[in-house]
Amino acid sequence: MNSAEVVTLASAALGVFGGGGFFMARATVRAQRVTAAANETIARLNAAPQAKAQDFAVLQATVARVDEENGQLRGRQARVDSLLGAFSRTVNRLIYRMERAEIPIQPDDIDELVRDYMRTGA
Repeated sequence: MNSAEVVTLASAALGVFGGGGFFMARATVRAQRVTAAANETIARLNAAPQAKAQDFAVLQATVARVDEENGQLRGRQARVDSLLGAFSRTVNRLIYRMERAEIPIQPDDIDELVRDYMRTGA
């Protein structure tokens, strides 16, 4: 029996023996049960915003991490694009020199993906 139940029974006993009667004791017990249930509900409601705040903090941390990773990936992509452009310019110069030196270019000297890139720029 917990302390709330002891207090409830003591209050009920005092009500019965103090002249309040049996019905007064039952009403007291019911009122205390309702109060306990209300207090429990209030405690749950007070805990809900804290749980939501924790969830929101996790979400904010996740968004910050994803933003940082996106920044890193964008930087890396920019470097890869620059490198691709440098390779393209190098291949174009070498092809031009080969043509000036009248060295024939064999069809398999240039990869098909490189031909597409040279043709379209994309």
